[in-house]
Amino acid sequence: MTPEHPHPADHETPFATLTPEAVLDAIEATGRTADGRLLALNSYENRVYRAGLEEGGALIAKFYRPGRWDDTAIHEEHTFAQALVAAEVPVVAPLLREGTDALWHFGGHRYALFPNRPGRAPELDRLEVLEWTGRFIGRLHAVGRAGRFRARPRLDLQRFGREPVAWLQAHGFIPQELRPAYDSVAAALLDRVEATFEQVGPVASIRLHGDCHPGNILWTPEGPHFVDLDDCMSGPAVQDLWMLLAGDIAERETQLAAVLRGYTTFASFEAAELGLIEALRSLRLIHYAGWLARRWQDPAFPRHFPWFNTQHYWQDHILTLREQLAALDEPALSWWGD
Repeated sequence: MTPEHPHPADHETPFATLTPEAVLDAIEATGRTADGRLLALNSYENRVYRAGLEEGGALIAKFYRPGRWDDTAIHEEHTFAQALVAAEVPVVAPLLREGTDALWHFGGHRYALFPNRPGRAPELDRLEVLEWTGRFIGRLHAVGRAGRFRARPRLDLQRFGREPVAWLQAHGFIPQELRPAYDSVAAALLDRVEATFEQVGPVASIRLHGDCHPGNILWTPEGPHFVDLDDCMSGPAVQDLWMLLAGDIAERETQLAAVLRGYTTFASFEAAELGLIEALRSLRLIHYAGWLARRWQDPAFPRHFPWFNTQHYWQDHILTLREQLAALDEPALSWWGD
């Protein structure tokens, strides 16, 4: 084993020292013997690898982006995953090193190791798959309601809306000739999102997966499992449901009924939260643009998102925000229960 590697470069190139050799050395520092097979998996915020082991099989090594989460927040992610596994909810939890600790430090990097649990994309065009997925998320939320996060973020207008807009405006990403249009629609959309939250009123804030899009759900013959809790947070239950829905309003209401038929087998659901869907979609759109901009100095981002930060991108983004402003005036999805 080679000596520990230097600390990572500055925050703009946080993984500059994470060479294949450094990844293998970090794995071997945990007492395991890698066989040299290493495959980088799709992950941009962090760096994730599948590594073969000499004793057979493989594991997943996840290296956390420096400066994003402190150790306490990472421990909360790991503790939540372990609580889900203890409740027999199918998630991939990190491998423990001792006690309840799963976080390793090596060469200036923080990382965790996970079992290798492959799967395929869920067929969300099938109602029975949606219902099964709803049961799965209902079980996850039942555990989520039994505790609370202290270090993980809360899904709110300030963090996911106003802050990314202000950052984009302050850092020169939006072309000058498009600034008036962007400033106008962003301000109107944020005000409308705020009004929507006020109109819906207080809703329970629970521990969530937080980024429950279909790409984070893998399907096996035994059913679905989550592979990533990196964005777990506190927020309304509907945040983990609305990204499963697609199509026109009739299609989405049919899909919603299937999801909630499964969900309510294990957890209660307040129909009032359906009024938050378009507000939450608005925050996701705004936050995503801000996330790409904040990470733009990381060489992986221009390579994997070459369409971002072009004139065409910002024109389309402004149009999307205008469309989203109109969507907030449409009636919420309906659900009457079963």
